Amino acid sequence: MLARSAIRASAPIQTFGRRAFSSTRSQLGSPYHYPEGPRSNLPFNPLTKFFAVRYWGFMVWQTKKNK
Repeated sequence: MLARSAIRASAPIQTFGRRAFSSTRSQLGSPYHYPEGPRSNLPFNPLTKFFAVRYWGFMVWQTKKNK
């Protein structure tokens, strides 16, 4: 009896949770849609081959430069 009531209580929560997702593709040609993701608003690309060298080089330069 408890199992049936638990299933009945959780069913509306699952259907409500699924409504938040959309199955339509984002239209990148639209002026109202911008790329999404954790790196989309960075002015540099952290996925390049020599990013670590440039990053640490810049950090060293910041500590050594004259103020």
